[in-house]
Amino acid sequence: MANVTTPDTHLSIPQPEITSELQQRAMKKAAWRLIPLLALAYFFNYLDRTSVGYAALQMTDQLGLTAAQFGLGAGIMFVGYCLCEVPSNLAMYRYGARLWMARIMITWGLAAAATAFVIGPYSFYVVRFLLGVAEAGFFPGVIFFLTLWFPAQYRTRVLAWFTVATPISFLVGGPLSICLLQMHGAWGLAGWQWMFIIEGLPACILGLITLKVLANRPSEAKWLSQEEKDALTGMLDKEKANSQKSHGFAAALKDPRVWILSSITFSFTIGTYGIGIWLPQMLKAQGVEISLIGWVAAVPYFFSTIGLLFWAKHVDRSGRGILNLIIALVLAGLALIFAVNMNALIPALAGITLALVGTISAKTIFYTLPAKFLSGQAAAGGIALINSIGAFGGFVGPYLMGFLKDYTQSFTAGLMVMGCILFFAAVMALSLRLFMRDA
Repeated sequence: MANVTTPDTHLSIPQPEITSELQQRAMKKAAWRLIPLLALAYFFNYLDRTSVGYAALQMTDQLGLTAAQFGLGAGIMFVGYCLCEVPSNLAMYRYGARLWMARIMITWGLAAAATAFVIGPYSFYVVRFLLGVAEAGFFPGVIFFLTLWFPAQYRTRVLAWFTVATPISFLVGGPLSICLLQMHGAWGLAGWQWMFIIEGLPACILGLITLKVLANRPSEAKWLSQEEKDALTGMLDKEKANSQKSHGFAAALKDPRVWILSSITFSFTIGTYGIGIWLPQMLKAQGVEISLIGWVAAVPYFFSTIGLLFWAKHVDRSGRGILNLIIALVLAGLALIFAVNMNALIPALAGITLALVGTISAKTIFYTLPAKFLSGQAAAGGIALINSIGAFGGFVGPYLMGFLKDYTQSFTAGLMVMGCILFFAAVMALSLRLFMRDA
């Protein structure tokens, strides 16, 4: 006798599984839609905060700034940044990335362009401080945003393609800034003023584009099919269900890993900005002509871009994030000490190049670690807290280099101190192994 089918038998028929091919297609579509826009925004973000190093070739003499005053002005941006970083990221968690990132881009673009109209050290300090307030929350906001879109096994490579904007901003920004300085006198404005205006306003345009293009999470993306939305959401939900992560911001404040990570990023940020902001003036002191400084300064960032992408791919495959972070920081510290002891331009530039490969790769590897133990509000606030403490190193680095330059009349002492600080960061990264043995 034939089997009789009960009325609810169809309820037990399994749904088709989401295939790996579908997941890969959804991942690629999301990456191509989101990463180019975010990377371009980060390109201008980094350019607007560091191009002041090229402006200094003209503006310090015109405004009568000492090395210490310039270092203070270059670094004071990070004071405003640090104060507003956590509130900004918590606001993004509440209002959504699309709206909040657009707000950040538009206001920082206006602040960057306004730097063209400073008239002395105090107005320079004020505008740079406001620039930090305006852009606070962008980088940690993107890091948190990427955790809402990409599973952990893809995150280092995705983050690398985003942070590659850092070296590219120097690679392209150096020659661009030097070219804009040549507009000196056009329409009654100095070259450094044109540089700030032309490099600042594109962020406002990108902010308006962000309002149209970005989606807060896969389920809200109109440019994904329903199957693709389910594929991405399913991967992320599975990862979340299997995790033992902190979800509340209060829990993040009590986690020792948050504070160890904060000390690490504070230390390597001192080295990154201590080098980056002062590199144009280091090259000028070596006798490089102003017209060539942008091109020569681009060399270290060309190689650091290549090194970053290869290193990120290796970390995704090996999964040994902390070990690679330690290696990157030790490499950077040794390279700076090597650069200090080289009197010739080419060997010194080689040392700076290796130092930047180390610090920029360390930054990319570093920001994959918080998401391994933080999620939700804890991730939004915790990553912002880590980044805000780290960003204070962006104030200390340029100011410390300027102070030591005034005190010793050379960059040697500053670079030696930067190298020692990077070694300290490596020691702190080693201590992180006590709490994160599987990272």
